[in-house]
Amino acid sequence: MNKDDIITLPNPHLRERSSRIHVITDEIRDIVDLMTSAALDWEDSRPHEISAALAAVQIDRLERIVVVRSDFEDKQTREFTALINPEIIKYEGELVEDYEGCLSVKHIYGKVPRHSKVRVKALDLEGNEIRIKAEGFLARVLQHEIDHTNGLVFIDHIRDQKDAFYTLDDKGELQPLDYDSQIAKNHILWD
Repeated sequence: MNKDDIITLPNPHLRERSSRIHVITDEIRDIVDLMTSAALDWEDSRPHEISAALAAVQIDRLERIVVVRSDFEDKQTREFTALINPEIIKYEGELVEDYEGCLSVKHIYGKVPRHSKVRVKALDLEGNEIRIKAEGFLARVLQHEIDHTNGLVFIDHIRDQKDAFYTLDDKGELQPLDYDSQIAKNHILWD
């Protein structure tokens, strides 16, 4: 699987809730492998970005599976951790606005408010329950991906749409997008 298999808005499946997984089978493990290869292929095509995580819905599979990069700092570390049926069991800390992008929202970034800390419960690929106490960037990533399993995309959290959207220039720097001319008129995000 490669980056071209990642679905993007306005695909309606990104707005659907994913189904819980009751038994972790070889097919589920294969989906995790496909997700990882698609995320890495996307990353390989982007000089200034990493693929931090991916939800199964983004490869058009409506199962509650998320893969999260094991090391956000080093692009050479290409390992991901699979989370089956992840759910946030507690939001903690303060709401912090920071920039987010998404493999399923092409070329658009936005400032999104998220909790600075979360507690997450999930299963690993062996069916063992795992609990994660996350803060900072990992907490943001987990909230973003678990949103995907619930049919939400990061743009749904942006309240003030004027001056809220950005794109990357050739140097990898965020540049503001003109909402009226480039987003609203072209229905980039909501069609």
